[in-house]
Amino acid sequence: MTESAQNPHVFGLAPGVEFPHALVEGLNERYGQLPPHAFAKIEVLVNTRRMARRLKDIFAAGPARLLPRIRIVSDIGRVAVIPGLQPPVPSLRRRLELAQLVSRLLEAEPDLAPPTAAFDLADSLAALLDEMQGEDVPLEALNRIDVGDHSEHWARSLKFVSIVGEYLKSGEPSAPDPEQRQRIAVEALIASWERSPPKHPMIIAGTTGSRGTTALLMQAVAKLPSGAVVLPGFDFDTPSAIWKTLSESLPTEDHPQYRFARFLDGMGILPEYVTPWHDTQTPAPARNGVVSLALRPAPVTNQWLEEGANLPDLQAACADLTLIEAQNERQEAAAIALLLRHAHNAGKRGALITPDRMLGRRVTAMLDRWRIEPDDSAGRPLALSAPGRFLRHVAEMRGQNVTVEQLLILLKHPLTASGGARGSHLLFTRELELWIRGNGVAFATDDALNDWANSRADEDTQTWVQWLKACLFQRNLPQSTALADHVDHLLRTAEALARGTASDGSGELWNAKAGEAAKKAMDGLAAEAGSGGEMDASMFLALLTSILNKEDVRDPVKPFADVMIWGTLEARVQGADLVILGGLNEGSWPGTPTPDPWLNRRMRAEVGLLLPDRQIGLSAHDFQQAIAAPEVVLTRAKRSGGVEPVPSRWLNRLTNLLAGLPDKNGPAALAEMRTRGQIWVEAATQLDAETGSNSPELRPSPCPPVALRPKKLSVTAIQRLIRDPYAIYAAQVLRLPVVRPLRQVADASLRGTVIHDVLERFSTEAIHPGNPAARGALMSIAAEELAKNAPWPATQKLWLARMDRVADWYLGLEAALREQSDIEATEITGQIIIGGLDFTLYGRADRIDRLHDGCLVILDYKTGAPPTSKMVTYYDKQLLLEAVIAEAGGFEGIEPETVDHVAYIGLGSSPKFEPISLQDPEQPELTTASVRAGLIRLIGAYQRENRGYTSRRAMHRMRFEGDYDHLARFGEWDDSDTPVSVTFK
Repeated sequence: MTESAQNPHVFGLAPGVEFPHALVEGLNERYGQLPPHAFAKIEVLVNTRRMARRLKDIFAAGPARLLPRIRIVSDIGRVAVIPGLQPPVPSLRRRLELAQLVSRLLEAEPDLAPPTAAFDLADSLAALLDEMQGEDVPLEALNRIDVGDHSEHWARSLKFVSIVGEYLKSGEPSAPDPEQRQRIAVEALIASWERSPPKHPMIIAGTTGSRGTTALLMQAVAKLPSGAVVLPGFDFDTPSAIWKTLSESLPTEDHPQYRFARFLDGMGILPEYVTPWHDTQTPAPARNGVVSLALRPAPVTNQWLEEGANLPDLQAACADLTLIEAQNERQEAAAIALLLRHAHNAGKRGALITPDRMLGRRVTAMLDRWRIEPDDSAGRPLALSAPGRFLRHVAEMRGQNVTVEQLLILLKHPLTASGGARGSHLLFTRELELWIRGNGVAFATDDALNDWANSRADEDTQTWVQWLKACLFQRNLPQSTALADHVDHLLRTAEALARGTASDGSGELWNAKAGEAAKKAMDGLAAEAGSGGEMDASMFLALLTSILNKEDVRDPVKPFADVMIWGTLEARVQGADLVILGGLNEGSWPGTPTPDPWLNRRMRAEVGLLLPDRQIGLSAHDFQQAIAAPEVVLTRAKRSGGVEPVPSRWLNRLTNLLAGLPDKNGPAALAEMRTRGQIWVEAATQLDAETGSNSPELRPSPCPPVALRPKKLSVTAIQRLIRDPYAIYAAQVLRLPVVRPLRQVADASLRGTVIHDVLERFSTEAIHPGNPAARGALMSIAAEELAKNAPWPATQKLWLARMDRVADWYLGLEAALREQSDIEATEITGQIIIGGLDFTLYGRADRIDRLHDGCLVILDYKTGAPPTSKMVTYYDKQLLLEAVIAEAGGFEGIEPETVDHVAYIGLGSSPKFEPISLQDPEQPELTTASVRAGLIRLIGAYQRENRGYTSRRAMHRMRFEGDYDHLARFGEWDDSDTPVSVTFK
């Protein structure tokens, strides 16, 4: 690089300097003596609106004066008036047009990506085209790329990008894209300056010039007689040889100062020419020198050895630097929260800087325990706000059967029925949920809602159900329809649900900041819907989610202005007394560069586009500025997502540099940094110990008063009493019924119920199993019961196929049973009272047959494997107890008689018929007398005060889950622990 004869005005501010304050001080120093009207003509172009607001706030703090004109660089293209040039095409319209083209590509090449990826691919394609326009890379440059040694995928994508580019060029040349219009406006502005340069001062400040158009404007402003460029975080400690390396070597694009080197090289000036904009001192100059050396472009080891001897004492340089290496993400968040709370209590401004939004949310949750709400500058995606979630929930219901889970999520949303009568709405929702759980309803159909309304039979319920049905089933749109119809249907449904049973309005849907942002986003989508073509419901949901994710909303209430969470971009605007750099792991900081699905790295380099390393370089620049704060804490988690992440490359370099300079007390400085960090790690550990349980729960075996113990149990409950007594305690003593899960699934329990119903119907039909038509009748009954009780098409086909496989076996077994017995009853209930214990045993038998000799047989259908003989002997006594009831005459309409045997009919993958004789002298424990005596002993034992209801006493397998394991705190103890009895007085 050679020094330019034009003497461009390029200034810099060192890392760690609070840029907005220093910029204002420099303006006052240089132009403070101008008359008020002349000072007001100064133009200051900054890179973000946040920076513009910050500068205005600083000027507003005094002294009183006219403000300079503060504008955003990107506004030049938006507001410039150029003859014959129309306003830019809205970004959403261009995106929808590209999405249609990408969708056609995916239809022709389905192996590329699923259809719902069309909008993400359209985003990346739009970003590529914007970048080409911003970097002044013409479409013709794509033709120069040699794809001969690339894979077919890249050749195909390059061809598609070229076709899309030509299509857009042939459309509306007078309506450019925003980035194209920005380039045209900047070039026109520069041309006008060549004819008549502005006489008032013009300053571009705070931008790194990472975009080609912005760099072009910066070069032009720097050459103006009264122009200036102020570079943020300019490293004055970097030697000239390193600057030369940065400007000549391509692999150094990930260096924090690379963009400045490229900008200065483009202007033809040396880095030494850059002077400080203001004499504001950086808070930690010695630390800046250490960090500058640590971040040198590779190879660096020789530079560390040569220049490390020139560094100051590293213990002093790193005195205000702390390193926290937490064991996991939770501990890292807790340590950061404690640091922010400590700074707040000490009257300091504390800020967490991290690109990891999940870490920011964890820290926010940790701070909530002290009722500290941080000022989170990034806010949250609109898709995660209340109106964003509401709109997505409504859109999810289109194009598919509405599950009861989806319905109740929507009904319980705080925006539903927010227009009035919210209390009664929640009451109806609760009653509907209880009915759904009690009846095992899977889908919110018109019939299901009518059944619930009819079960209550009151006018208010009918009114509420009619409103709900009108919202859910107001328009039967085809699966694939125009985007405008999708948007209209979504808005109508959402507003009707938010309005509730009120006569007009849209409730609270569009209120507050989040509602206003959602309304703006939906209005924009409605305005551009004509460019979206047709799509199905899943595509529309993907589009809606993508649009909402692009907008962020912030909580307007900021109770704690001195506790802040910043993204890396927001951190450039203002400073803090304590700065915490969180999430310093590879993949987080720096983040993994977003892959380009259209052009690979080599193809981008061939046409002069930016490489993925650019983003890493910008992140490195943010890191270099942030670590220069007065007091800094570096944090990382040693374990994240179940794996051990690699420390951030910048943290690795810094620790390696310190560890390799013993003559400068580097190892001691590093040890002190870790010691200071360990204090906060231990505090975070203690915080968890205080808020959590100091010791795990013990295995419970409660002993309630005898008077409260159950006096009546079913035969299946006796089986549960043997295996898991605690379940009986919870259900019968505490009276906590098992509530069906809201999400109905096609599990073994449901399959058993369906098969029972099928076989009960078939056994009562007049057709004999030996009849040739029996098989068709059986399969017809199965199809009807599955359609009624298993409303999942895939499940119906699967279970019907299973029935088809065992149908012949079952019909053969049934024919054999009919030859030796007659069906006495099916699905029959009965009970007996155990004398002397005041205890009632009851049960429901699947089927009771009577043999030709008069003896009874009790049958039970199993869709899984039948229990073994030993399991029946000691644990699974359901059929044996039913035999006790039958011999005692407990089943109504069936005369007491000897039960010859019981049997299981297993209809699993390997069908089995398992008879168990109750008259075998070699198995006296299986006689009804023996079973009755065992029952008396069991019930008698649980009528003693010192007998506890032990949790998971004898589970079939440890992996089996009990209905009340969560209540017993299973997991904090295991099945090998000794039960602890607790007696209630």
